[in-house]
Amino acid sequence: MTPVSSNPSRPRYARDANPTFVLVHGSCSNSLMWAPVQRELALLGHRTFAVDLPGHGFDAQYPAAYQAPQDLDAWAAEPSTLAGVTLQDNVDMVTGIVRRVAEHGPVVLVGSSLGGMTITGVANTVPDLVNRLVYVSAWACVQRANPIEYMQEPEFGDNLLAPLAPLNVGRPAELGVGRANYRTADPAMLAALKAAIMADGTEEQFRAFLNLLQPDESLAVMTSDARGRAETWGTVARTYVRLTADRSLPVAMQDRLIAEGDALTPDNPYDVHTLDTSHVGYLLEPAKLAGILDQLTV
Repeated sequence: MTPVSSNPSRPRYARDANPTFVLVHGSCSNSLMWAPVQRELALLGHRTFAVDLPGHGFDAQYPAAYQAPQDLDAWAAEPSTLAGVTLQDNVDMVTGIVRRVAEHGPVVLVGSSLGGMTITGVANTVPDLVNRLVYVSAWACVQRANPIEYMQEPEFGDNLLAPLAPLNVGRPAELGVGRANYRTADPAMLAALKAAIMADGTEEQFRAFLNLLQPDESLAVMTSDARGRAETWGTVARTYVRLTADRSLPVAMQDRLIAEGDALTPDNPYDVHTLDTSHVGYLLEPAKLAGILDQLTV
């Protein structure tokens, strides 16, 4: 791009017709999870910006009691720095990023899993700055307020999350967060977790992914009203990438979310794509997701 500025100390650039992909992670995750997809998008010539939501990434909390050897009793009582983080905090952060990125060209906002709540909120806030939303097996709430409400519906019945309850540490209502022990050595728990999130990966790949995760996630985020509004969110072009082997957010629920969005704005339906992967298995074959993103119209 060619600089266009009257101030030589701070050159500005003409807007580029090519999009920037702003990537928003899901629960207990961070920007590092997007690295495989970012590499593939870079090979296709695309700009990307992977977000660390508030309290994630290098701001995440890993108490000494969570390390090895673990002290689960002490950790269960450890206050969480995520307890005060709200969905609005997430939306405000990503909205600020979108405002800056939009100075350079179109913005494609991509959300995975719980990150869908944040990208919906951004589209409700600045629909004119988002050229397309992409939900990768992500929560795109319309009829129900949040994932907790949707989890009571029959379309969620095929999930494999219930056996993971013993992973929880502490009392969520008191801590203000869900706290999962991803450093457990319990073989039964590890097998159940792998089946739920990455059944298509090897044991080594699965353990590598676990080491990207942080243990806490804010209850205030998960229980907020994250519904898309027809007059804002509903005006933005949107894509849904279905993951047919997903046992965390089952494909039946993904299809319900798609149908609800289409019913809300029938003149602006989802552009739907399908990958045969688990909840995070697309990270093991990132070229496939990058190929879908590369072909999107903005």
